[in-house]
Amino acid sequence: MRRSNRLSLALAVLVVAALACNLPQAAPSAEPNAAFTAAALTVAAQLTQVAQTQSAPTSAGSLPPPTNTSLPTIAPPPPTIAPPPTLPPTPTQICDAAAFVTDVTVPDGTVFAPNTAFVKTWRLKNVGICSWTPSYTIVFDHGDQMSGPSAQALTSNVNPGQTVDLSVNLVSPAVNGSYKGYWKLRNPSGVTFTQFYADVKVAVLSSGFDLYTRAPDAAWIGGGGGGGGTILTFGGPDSDPNGFVMYRSGFLLEDGSSPSKILETHPKWVDDGVISGEYPAYTIVAGERFRAKIGFLAKADGTCGVGKVKFQLNYKEGGSLHPLGTWTKNCNGNLMTLDVDLSSLAGHSIRLVLAVLADGPASQDWAVWVAPRVVLP
Repeated sequence: MRRSNRLSLALAVLVVAALACNLPQAAPSAEPNAAFTAAALTVAAQLTQVAQTQSAPTSAGSLPPPTNTSLPTIAPPPPTIAPPPTLPPTPTQICDAAAFVTDVTVPDGTVFAPNTAFVKTWRLKNVGICSWTPSYTIVFDHGDQMSGPSAQALTSNVNPGQTVDLSVNLVSPAVNGSYKGYWKLRNPSGVTFTQFYADVKVAVLSSGFDLYTRAPDAAWIGGGGGGGGTILTFGGPDSDPNGFVMYRSGFLLEDGSSPSKILETHPKWVDDGVISGEYPAYTIVAGERFRAKIGFLAKADGTCGVGKVKFQLNYKEGGSLHPLGTWTKNCNGNLMTLDVDLSSLAGHSIRLVLAVLADGPASQDWAVWVAPRVVLP
């Protein structure tokens, strides 16, 4: 132990000497060795403390107490709460709003003849919070206007929750096709809302007019020979000297045929006698035609008689009589086919007139019209 202490002391002296060489030079004092002595004593004290620590007994296998290295607990940030979505306003929150209920008239796709006037009516419900007054209007928006008004005022108040029938007067276009016109409501401020429409088709429509079937409805008159006209009763008898009109279905005709729709119109039994029949009014549709065959009944043996007449197709409009065609026919074993275009009278309400005029004596003038009719081919 003594040797060890000597060695420690020698090392301390060397360390002090080294430190002394590196320290800044102080000003000379009264005791030149005082600083060295103080430094040596300080180092010696530190070495002694180290030696004592190293020589102190320790428990075998003991470890220094653990150092608490746990991290501080950090609280998580509060959750972010998204704001509730903004909902669109409900209809009851809107001033001007309407809901379509139904088509009161003219359902979508209704077919009209050209140039036909009609009334389109929609049923709407006020689903806003403002009342509609007569200062509100129905306005044409776009599409096919069909001669409708550009704007038309409402005729009464319509309060929220109420329904109303709105109508406009329209006319179908002149050309075949499909047409659709869109309309809206407009408030007093000029703002439009709620679209609705009229959807129609235009096509040539024809109910036709069967002059054979409608013959009993015509006004028949026999005349000529310098006398006045005589009203005839449909159905004969065929011995009436004033002439007669009747069905002859199944009878034999000059060409040997026996069709089912034969209308006999025999003129008054005098030279140049006449018979005519004026039919009820009928409105002609574009493209319609008058069709029939004309000729004579055959004699009992199937041969021709001596009949010779003028067949006429005329029409009355506004009290005036207008010709459509005249055909002179004698019994020659053949029927004549008639096909008259009536398109020039489209849209006109007319009364067709069938007439037969004897060309000389009326003997055997058994004149017939076979299936006379107005049709759209």
